[in-house]
Amino acid sequence: MKMTLRWFGSAHDSVTLKQIKQIPGVVGVISTLYDVPVGEVWTRQQIKGLKEEIEAQGLELLGIESVNIHDTIKVGSPEREKYIANYIKTLEALGEEGIQLVCYNFMPVFDWTRSDLAKMREDGSTVLSYDQEVIDQLDPDKIFESMDHKSNGYVLPGWEPERMARIKELFEMYKEIDNEKLFENLVYFLKAIMPTCEKYGIKMAIHPDDPAWPVFGLPRIVINKENLIRLTEAVNHPCNGVTLCTGSLGSNPQNDIPDIIRALKGKIHFAHVRNLKHHAPGKFEEAAHLSSDGSMDMYEIMKALYEIEFDGPIRPDHGRAIWDEVSMPGYGLYDRALGATYLNGLWEAIHKENK
Repeated sequence: MKMTLRWFGSAHDSVTLKQIKQIPGVVGVISTLYDVPVGEVWTRQQIKGLKEEIEAQGLELLGIESVNIHDTIKVGSPEREKYIANYIKTLEALGEEGIQLVCYNFMPVFDWTRSDLAKMREDGSTVLSYDQEVIDQLDPDKIFESMDHKSNGYVLPGWEPERMARIKELFEMYKEIDNEKLFENLVYFLKAIMPTCEKYGIKMAIHPDDPAWPVFGLPRIVINKENLIRLTEAVNHPCNGVTLCTGSLGSNPQNDIPDIIRALKGKIHFAHVRNLKHHAPGKFEEAAHLSSDGSMDMYEIMKALYEIEFDGPIRPDHGRAIWDEVSMPGYGLYDRALGATYLNGLWEAIHKENK
């Protein structure tokens, strides 16, 4: 496996490439062109500029997270053909620059949902948290305001203001879309782009829905082992695979993460590894990566990845805000650096146990 950190670019991230380079064992970053609107074509020149900036600091650009999917593709409207064509052009530009991993999601309206971006923990750190009872009391038209209030002034990925300004329109678009229609539209999209992915060796790695159940009545389909297997079988191609996110799948404690990992051997192209602490059904908070700080067995998760011979990029995911750091919620330097070294330590121990 290759340890990475997510990096939002020098214009949007409080963390610098120089700092990332100093985390032991981190060899690269996962990044994106944050300023390109969803649906527009990425140019090869833009991608090359991002790649060169990263490589100048001695790191690799090991994948893109994300090339977001336009809503017309998700709902299957006639305009989707235009945006699929644009997506293919972006994949071609990425392929020409040697980028061979794209993480994406197929969630309607919201890329992810939390009820609090800065819940105070006993140790004084703050974390992202979710409480279904709180969510149920929120007006979805106004949820952006509550999210933006604790964003520390950063633009949240998937919650861009220009997109959230269209929230009523977006909900209207998805009014007739159920789980089956959404799944059909995802399969249609993947089948359309697979020839380009095959040509350039680009692995498409779908990110699970976060949390792993319907929110505000919107359909959610990437939520468990059965649905992930169904998707990889519906588009049975080496380039079609999964981003194994322990936090998103783990939001539902019924999901057995090590079992899902083993069931998806050969289909996991990318891994997000983080910990959660469950308090009640539909109520959880994010935790330090250390197993004992949350509800997930990080050793068993890393062991399962090792057993399936996972060799792709991996990254610690959302971290706590600690040591008075101010950053994009979940994406500070300090706790993610601790997470990266912890995961590397587990991997080293597992490797030595199996030599």
